[in-house]
Amino acid sequence: MCGIAGFISERNLDFKNILDTMILKMNHRGPDSSGTWYHENLKIGLGHARLSIVDLSQTGHQPMVSFSKRYQIVFNGEIYNHLELRNQLDREQKIFWKGTSDTETLLAAIEIWGLQETLAKCIGMFAIALFDSENETLTLIRDRMGEKPLYYGWVNENFVFASEIKSLQSFPLFSNKINRNALALYMQHAAIPEPYSIYESIFKLEVGSLLTFDLKNKSIEKNKYWSTIALANTKQESLHVETPNQAVSQLEDLLFNAVGQQMQADVPLGAFLSGGVDSSTIVAIMQAQSKTKINTFSIGFDQKEYNEAIHAKKVASHIGTNHHEAYISSKELLDIVPQIPKIYSEPFSESSQIPTFLVSKIAKKKVTVSLSGDAGDELFCGYSRYKLACQSWNRISKIPSFVRGSIGNGIQTLPYPILKTLVAPIKGKKNEKGIPINVVDKLLKASELLKFKNRQEFYAKGFMTHNLQANDWVLESEKVATYFESNPLHITNYYAEMMATDLITYLPNNNLAKVDRAAMANSLETRVPLLDHRVVDFALSLPVEYKLRNGVDKWVLREVLYKYVPKNLIERPKMGFGVPLAIWLRGPLKEWCENLIDEKRLIEEGFFNAKIVRTRWKEHLSGIRNWENQLWDVVVFQAWLDEHKNG
Repeated sequence: MCGIAGFISERNLDFKNILDTMILKMNHRGPDSSGTWYHENLKIGLGHARLSIVDLSQTGHQPMVSFSKRYQIVFNGEIYNHLELRNQLDREQKIFWKGTSDTETLLAAIEIWGLQETLAKCIGMFAIALFDSENETLTLIRDRMGEKPLYYGWVNENFVFASEIKSLQSFPLFSNKINRNALALYMQHAAIPEPYSIYESIFKLEVGSLLTFDLKNKSIEKNKYWSTIALANTKQESLHVETPNQAVSQLEDLLFNAVGQQMQADVPLGAFLSGGVDSSTIVAIMQAQSKTKINTFSIGFDQKEYNEAIHAKKVASHIGTNHHEAYISSKELLDIVPQIPKIYSEPFSESSQIPTFLVSKIAKKKVTVSLSGDAGDELFCGYSRYKLACQSWNRISKIPSFVRGSIGNGIQTLPYPILKTLVAPIKGKKNEKGIPINVVDKLLKASELLKFKNRQEFYAKGFMTHNLQANDWVLESEKVATYFESNPLHITNYYAEMMATDLITYLPNNNLAKVDRAAMANSLETRVPLLDHRVVDFALSLPVEYKLRNGVDKWVLREVLYKYVPKNLIERPKMGFGVPLAIWLRGPLKEWCENLIDEKRLIEEGFFNAKIVRTRWKEHLSGIRNWENQLWDVVVFQAWLDEHKNG
């Protein structure tokens, strides 16, 4: 895992100094070494910060030049099947290898097979910048599922790119304005979806894409070499219909291969373990292929309703791993909050970012690489919201849309005291973690669901958007197109459609971004075996009945796991990495938040409608409404803005 950066300029700049500065801003991504390459006549430069994982010697140093001298590359990620690719290359052409790095393998493959064929053969995660001196082109490439970040865009008419925005901010005379439209998107999703970024003229390269900058005519062309959307549409048209037991066996074989390949490293390696289905499956298969005990890591919390450490310990004991756990106090969690803007170089407010950072910090003390169980929910129907959305839509869709809308509007026009009286008989209801539910709050949120016209809108706005009035909150913002408006999926089954939607949107923009930034802030590489594209391809080809079977979610994945771990250690309600955010905002974080959303400050800065923010803040503090997500978005942005101002 590394950090990459570079630029193309029309000006006579100090290439070495600028590249060094850009890379220094990402030192946490690559603390082991750094390197630069530039061509002053063509006015292009590449930089690299290295976290040594495979081939720790100087032969793995980047930027790296190909054997013909045609290509220069900076590469962030891992090609898990690079040894197989080397063997195939050796059979086709005699190559005098200098070292054992996957970067050298990648360059040789591009020389011999070309870029498109090489990408098709590669199994891995990556963000790549490749300069072709023969054609005078720079090509940026991002992996199929979005595990690795890559930003690009324009700063004062200079084309720039980097693994993190803070690297781009260090470019001379950076003055890009805050993108208010992207800020409104962030207020809806807790993250800024691709291709947008928090800055105008700066973008995220979309997953599975490559962008080519032609230095001769200054043109840019973007293409897709992998499309999860197209794959999902195609696979759902011709489902994999072998028997359930055959599906379990095939999945196990695929996971054995994927996990085995991702266990290759020249540094200590381990895995995150929550004790849930996804991480337990990965850990069990890792241990089955290891001659020594693998290192596993989990964190526990003082609050029982959030603590999974006890379950992780039992699973680790059964599998036989070298398990490490640490119990985190509320104070330790709260102490991380002010660090969030430094960890995430653009606004990001998924509250589970805090425990994710802490478990990465613990893991880094023992290992340099950690495997995780991310993507199990999106691939195998694990989120409880899928059932809720499907059941709810099946009920309300029977009511004509104009009637539903009228009911929803009617509920929202009722004064709060009347609503409180109406729900009085069900006062005192608690959620699955024993936390009291504000029933009026739930009723008002549910009334929004009645207004949506179709099931795509019902899921996108009702379950994947937590602020439908974001453009009212963010001053001078306009609605911009996202995946949700284009609706490119053509899938009959609602569950399959929701899973594919999350795989395309929520997974890369929220979950994978969260894990990558939290881990890399600790100079820890994370790997996600479930996102091996062969596993993704197989999962998308399975009928929903193999994923949600007799009311049991992730059925096919569970059946693989139960070959290694007994059911009684796994069968329990899902917890996940959560924090008591609503309580924090009313208690220990109240003063910190108050300073960040001071009315005078909000008005002076001019990003948010101060009246809306202050009203919601007062309502939240009083307990009348729970605005934890919306307010957390605001305070995280405000804290990020402070960091941004200070450089």
